[in-house]
Amino acid sequence: MQMKVNNRVREMRQERSITQVKMAEDIGITRQTINAIEKGKYNPSLELTFRLLAYFDIPFEQLFYIEEE
Repeated sequence: MQMKVNNRVREMRQERSITQVKMAEDIGITRQTINAIEKGKYNPSLELTFRLLAYFDIPFEQLFYIEEE
């Protein structure tokens, strides 16, 4: 059984009407990194995960979830 980590970064960002560019600037990463995270092509490091959680001011479970494949 494999597990895949998914996220709700795009959903949270859009709910707050924040562009990828603005979010990337605020967090200090590239827009391409935000795009890759949103598309599930890149899992953020632990440090970046904490930065994302702080940015949205939400707990881990609201931003990330595991899907069994």
